[in-house]
Amino acid sequence: RAQLVESGGGSVQAGGSLRLSCEASGFNYYSRSCMAWFRQAPGKEREGVAVQDNGGNTRYADSVKGRFTISKDNSQNTLYLQMNSLKPEDTAMYYCAQEGTQADCYLGSWWSRSYEYTYWGQGTQVTVSS
Repeated sequence: RAQLVESGGGSVQAGGSLRLSCEASGFNYYSRSCMAWFRQAPGKEREGVAVQDNGGNTRYADSVKGRFTISKDNSQNTLYLQMNSLKPEDTAMYYCAQEGTQADCYLGSWWSRSYEYTYWGQGTQVTVSS
């Protein structure tokens, strides 16, 4: 069955770095596949962090631009999120998500709406201390 499994979370001090991984298994190849990272802090809504489609197009939330980089290793079926210059406000549970039906998912606001995604991982916790 289709499954997403995140790893790589942890506790770091402000200014540090972490790399999150999301291994996908059981998926058929979709030409319109869109994979994204979301995060959710306690008491807050889940928010889109970054997205990448099968064409390599990417989008980022304004709050992480220039600090985070999303990438994908298709040979390993793994999505990554390199997070640099981490801030305490980046503290959250991070989730990866996948959707295979939306063309050009990185355009507009579609990519950041969590309800548009069908598959979700279990999450990995990132804690940044000041």
